[in-house]
Amino acid sequence: METIKSLNKWANSHTYIPLDLLRVALGMFLFIKGISFMSDSEMLMSLFKPMQNMAGGMIMVHYVAPAHFLGGILIAFGLLTRWTIIAQIPILIGAILINFVGEMNTNNLILAIIILIVCTFFLLYGSGKHSLDYYFKMQK
Repeated sequence: METIKSLNKWANSHTYIPLDLLRVALGMFLFIKGISFMSDSEMLMSLFKPMQNMAGGMIMVHYVAPAHFLGGILIAFGLLTRWTIIAQIPILIGAILINFVGEMNTNNLILAIIILIVCTFFLLYGSGKHSLDYYFKMQK
């Protein structure tokens, strides 16, 4: 717990607008990806084709779209950012692994790796000073 507090103090003293814009862009990207998955469920099912025989395959399909949709909104506003990113990381790792199990799509692989790196950064950095997390923390 002390480590998280020290990371928050460091992040709040080193907050820059471009990092907040990057967080908002990440949230908007995940939100749009969630909408894309919800509107084109056939595409989502085809992505999970290599893993259809695994246990919990249908649960994964029903977890990805809402997690991206809701998680994107929360990350964009900076609310529960770390918890939301923890929910995104298994999806992103799965997006990377699907490229090795199924058909290799280099563009999707690179995109998933970049988003995973950005999510890992915000997992450590936090939501920053210009976020709802910071606003609610200051209201106490």
